[in-house]
Amino acid sequence: MKNRSKTMIAIGTVGILALTGCSAADSSVGHGNKDKKNMTIAVFNGWDEGVAASELWKAILDKKGYNVKLEEADVAPVFSGLSTGDYDATLDVWLPDTHASYLKEYGDDIVDLGAWNDKAKLTIAVNADAPIDSLAELAANADKFGNRIVGIEPGAGLTAATTDKVIPAYDLKKMDFVTSSTAAMLTELTAATKAGENIVVTLWQPHWAYSALPIKTLEDPEGALAATESLHTYAKSDFKKDFPKAAGWLSGYKMDLDQLQSLEDAMFVKYDGSDYGPVVAKWISEHQDYVDSLTSK
Repeated sequence: MKNRSKTMIAIGTVGILALTGCSAADSSVGHGNKDKKNMTIAVFNGWDEGVAASELWKAILDKKGYNVKLEEADVAPVFSGLSTGDYDATLDVWLPDTHASYLKEYGDDIVDLGAWNDKAKLTIAVNADAPIDSLAELAANADKFGNRIVGIEPGAGLTAATTDKVIPAYDLKKMDFVTSSTAAMLTELTAATKAGENIVVTLWQPHWAYSALPIKTLEDPEGALAATESLHTYAKSDFKKDFPKAAGWLSGYKMDLDQLQSLEDAMFVKYDGSDYGPVVAKWISEHQDYVDSLTSK
């Protein structure tokens, strides 16, 4: 079981100079595919559904002849990098709420390739045996949780939603909202559940922690986090020009919650390491028909 969110090592082979003298950066995939060979996919630090989707597509595209590099970064630098073309794509943009502010700032300079899952949701979670079941009960029982809400990165959309919506809706201003990183939050959540201690954290679904740890989502009667969100793939403005074939595949990409949870479990619950390639390859072999369908058109 994970004691932290897995940190992915950015991987990708170095391009080989073509016999014609063209650099790898200018070369195409070949075999009738005129897409550029090298692609950089940005992955939000700590957002494991994005790690899973990105690793899946790296495996798929590498097999098709691309050279895909995955690079982790915080949310703001990813959107900035897409707008300048430093990154080619990212697969974990939450809409309409979580990343709305970034779309307002960078939306004119990046393109939406479509939603691949429409059942995502921000949550506030506690240990399964916590003495409360609803956010409406949290303020009156704050001392039982050490008067702390454990959050993730300060710049995350989930952090903003907690600060702007959850805390005022449930009068939680007297509680300390501690932010640092997703990895730190998951470490603390794992330690607390193992020790039988109460803890309240900001989280989201789908997430492997819901199957790996004894936790539950607090009810949200005020609807502060009521909106179901969609997970989108966004790309640099000229992505369709540089990668017309891959753009078509990514635009048609769909993955339901069961499929995503299965992949996350394989990568983050059943496996304790950071070399996801063999794990993803095994998962693909067990879901070959689905994976083949992603590039069938």
